[in-house]
Amino acid sequence: MYAYVIIHCTGYRYHFPFLKTEGLVNVDDNRVGPLYKHVFPPSLAPWLSFIGIPYLTFPAQLSELQSRWVAKVLSGELVLPSDEEMMSSVQEHYQHIEELGWPKRFTHRLEQGKFEYEKWLVDQLGLPSMEQRSEKMVLILSELFKFRQFADEHWRDNLDVEKLMQENQAKSLN
Repeated sequence: MYAYVIIHCTGYRYHFPFLKTEGLVNVDDNRVGPLYKHVFPPSLAPWLSFIGIPYLTFPAQLSELQSRWVAKVLSGELVLPSDEEMMSSVQEHYQHIEELGWPKRFTHRLEQGKFEYEKWLVDQLGLPSMEQRSEKMVLILSELFKFRQFADEHWRDNLDVEKLMQENQAKSLN
């Protein structure tokens, strides 16, 4: 029998005193690891995953992509590499961090490689490119601001984003 638990955590220092993994996952100088692609501990995947560990990124967008990836892995739509392949990827990442001269605590810092990581997640999920997703978001926000400008205090109740998008697309075709 499996127990399904979601634990919401906030903060800047990673600390999981409730997580009993017999040393398979640990935190050393704020490096949570080993984690394949900042999410799955190879020896406990896919049953344990970490969402939102990386920083210097857009957390909501990254968390959405990571969550979708985990959901597809858990549903069987995507298959993770073998434990050995995942561990090899983790070691390569650690080596890269070391070559940059960064301390362990920068392991999840996405200052460099942020876009490559997000593109990798998007490719895994079969989603439109980040550029296409960004364009759509800009269009939605643009239409939302136009709608809000002429709406009353109940505008949220009357908002139909799909209709706004269809109207915008119809205008752009003319």
